[in-house]
Amino acid sequence: MQSFLFVFRQFLAWTLAWAFVMAIWAIAMGRVRWFIIVGGLVVLVVVTVRAISHVHRVRFVTDAVQPGMFANRHRRRIEIPFPAARALDIVDATIRELPRAKHVQTVRDSLQVRARVARLSPYFWGGKPEEGEECGHDTVSATVSPGEASASVTLVCEPEFGAWGDWFVTDGGANLENAEAITRAISRRIAEARALEQENVRQTETEKELTAAKLSLLHAQVEPHFLYNTLASAQLLARNDPPKADQMLGNLISYLRRSLPRAEEELSTVGDEVERTRAYLEIMKIRMGDRLAVQVEVPEAFRIVPMPPMMLQTLVENAIKHGLEPLPGGGTIWVIARESEGRLLVTVADDGRGFSAEGGGSGVGLKNVRERLRLAFGDKASFSIVANYPKGVAATIALPLS
Repeated sequence: MQSFLFVFRQFLAWTLAWAFVMAIWAIAMGRVRWFIIVGGLVVLVVVTVRAISHVHRVRFVTDAVQPGMFANRHRRRIEIPFPAARALDIVDATIRELPRAKHVQTVRDSLQVRARVARLSPYFWGGKPEEGEECGHDTVSATVSPGEASASVTLVCEPEFGAWGDWFVTDGGANLENAEAITRAISRRIAEARALEQENVRQTETEKELTAAKLSLLHAQVEPHFLYNTLASAQLLARNDPPKADQMLGNLISYLRRSLPRAEEELSTVGDEVERTRAYLEIMKIRMGDRLAVQVEVPEAFRIVPMPPMMLQTLVENAIKHGLEPLPGGGTIWVIARESEGRLLVTVADDGRGFSAEGGGSGVGLKNVRERLRLAFGDKASFSIVANYPKGVAATIALPLS
């Protein structure tokens, strides 16, 4: 029924135009000559054939014929699950890749894209379709409307002539093809972007699992050299100074208890990490004697803040191993927590030999600290290490408070 109405509308429009021309001719010339009548009948036959061809082509382009499919002008509303700026980039790239697109203009301030598209006649003699002659031009305009977390695109594909021409001229389904092609291309780009995001998420999850596995192995090993040296020191103290041996073993038990891997949770807390580090430092104080002084200043309110496990101890171990132990007189370790600009800053500082050609190690431990912070908190956490004044090194972990 829709096909018949479309063909009848074209036939009626040209019939009325033909009748108007004959009426003007009759008024001007007195009578209508036979060639005017024959010419009008030929035009009506051609128009009817072209309208029927247009209907068949539209049915060929699309499977389901819906209201408005036979029109020369087509409007689409497309939802894009990305911010407006990214949606505009997708629309711009899609329209630029449209075959025979010319003069593509993108106005980012108003979130609009406009283009002129050459139209090839679908009816040609031999050769390839892309070798056909241009039979007109169409316009494509897209406007992006921003939302909270997504954007919608209003797409309009239409001929360059005015709307009045729709009664007399058909586009051969060119604008319908343009609208369908752009809609499909945008859907494809959205699917590709989603697939890339999912792949990045899977890769990040894999990195997290790998980091967790390494951490579990670290927990299981608990620094063999440190454990052996502590037990050897406790054995020696058991002969010469039993109270200190008992104190060392107590600190070792506390350290080991807090170093056991916890499968039910990924993150520890600042309080647990401080206590683990305090037990480690107490052991090191017994081993190093007066060469090691410790100052811990962590307010009680900050102890519940989430923190990756073993991270604080890594910084303390580096400070002792590379900063204080090489010095005959040793030095002091500071563990300080304070709030700044909505983040918790946990600093491990020493007054050791600082950055030097002899110290520093391989840097693997500090690299792991940065990577684990990124995996746990993204860009909400950071790590920095600077020279301490007047000497030594200060390493700071910035953790989100909320």
